[in-house]
Amino acid sequence: MNTIPHALGSTGFNLALQYLNRDPEKNIPKIADMLMPFTYREDVKRQIASAKKVMQDPDNPYRGLILRAFKELSPKVRRRFFTNFVLNSAMVGADKASMLKAKYQCNIPWAILMDPTSACNLHCTGCWASEYDKTDSMDYALLDRIIREGKDLGIYFYIYSGGEPTLRKKDLVKLAKVHSDCIFLAFTNGTLVDDAFAKELADVGNFALAFSIEGFEEDTDFRRGKGTYQKVIQGMRNMKKYGAPFGFSTLYHSKNTEAVGDEKFLDFLIEQGCTFGWYFTYMPLGKDADTDLLATAEQREYMFHWVRKMRDTKPIFLLDFWNDGQYVDGCIAGGRSYLHINAAGDVEPCAFIHYSNVNIRNVSLLEALRSPLFKEYAAHQPFNSNHLRPCPLLDNPGMLASMVKASGAHSTQPIDREDVDELTAKCAPAAEKWAPVADKLWAGELPHYREVKKMKEAEQQRNREALEKKLKKSKDEASLEAAS
Repeated sequence: MNTIPHALGSTGFNLALQYLNRDPEKNIPKIADMLMPFTYREDVKRQIASAKKVMQDPDNPYRGLILRAFKELSPKVRRRFFTNFVLNSAMVGADKASMLKAKYQCNIPWAILMDPTSACNLHCTGCWASEYDKTDSMDYALLDRIIREGKDLGIYFYIYSGGEPTLRKKDLVKLAKVHSDCIFLAFTNGTLVDDAFAKELADVGNFALAFSIEGFEEDTDFRRGKGTYQKVIQGMRNMKKYGAPFGFSTLYHSKNTEAVGDEKFLDFLIEQGCTFGWYFTYMPLGKDADTDLLATAEQREYMFHWVRKMRDTKPIFLLDFWNDGQYVDGCIAGGRSYLHINAAGDVEPCAFIHYSNVNIRNVSLLEALRSPLFKEYAAHQPFNSNHLRPCPLLDNPGMLASMVKASGAHSTQPIDREDVDELTAKCAPAAEKWAPVADKLWAGELPHYREVKKMKEAEQQRNREALEKKLKKSKDEASLEAAS
């Protein structure tokens, strides 16, 4: 049960939302104060306090982002985001996941990434799914089962990739309606986002899109095929028309880093209506992968500085999947914050790590999280004391090989069954060149990181103490109920 709306009562909760919508600049700080008593977690309390502080600072770019959301997104989308993402996922779900993580002694992720289908209408260079069988798919019942089991573990955020997930748009919209307490996001090439689909996403309210784009027209069409860029932009226009939620996803590589790391390009995407952006870097998956597309150490350093500069100035939420390791203490895969389930059902630690011990068709989600490869991840994270070298493949290639071998995991790439030693050997030169650059950057970040880490460790200790009290209270209440 969603304990926060339940505690407030449906009438009180609806009044709080109306109060929020009337004057977000004034009322978000008051709503933040209202939410504080509903979580025992110190880190969540800090995030709530940060949201309050943001709205009290006229120069903070995130204040501009929040006001954009109230202006550009439909009322139903705003309501779903607040209830599902802020309350259910970040607060109720996080509390539950913490208790279950302690109980089962395994990672419980914040989000699940899964592929409804491996089929795609494009053939993009460097796609992480290019080595999967294009006929694989998970039917509606299986996707529904994963979500139900996930909610039992406190997971309310579900992300779709592929293949092209919008080939299954009918099933995905149905899942969003059935699981109206969750938030959904699909990475899409954008070519199938027509007017009707955009309207449907605005109507359902809890389903966002991340449009894949690699720069302006020439750079996007270089990887994705001629004419793709124009279809992506039209898809964004359709979403903006109805106030449906969307952002962008871009992969930077040796040929386009300067194009995607360009302020004019980011301003253009904000103008189209993007409220968030995900940056990934090219990974050489598959025996025939082009290693020349790997970003150079200089390009990765450029993105490190550029994304941080944009965060300080632009009203958009940006994530850099590799260069943000310092904020999340290294690698987030292996169920630590997320996992990946491919269209064949193989449960993988990461979308870029195609090795597994189990298939979701044969095990529960909890059993998958307790499988050998996931235990290896939990035992070894973080993989480097320098969190700007977070990845066990791209930054610490020997680490992935040792975990795969220790767990007995197999390749999930049916096209070539890529040997882990061959894969990691391709990444070793890039890792070697990045190491001194990352170490230099980390030296500059370290004083602040140590200060933040000390604060987080104190929070974690208070969280553990509060959790122990909560578990004891639940146990005592269960004993009393049994006795009565």
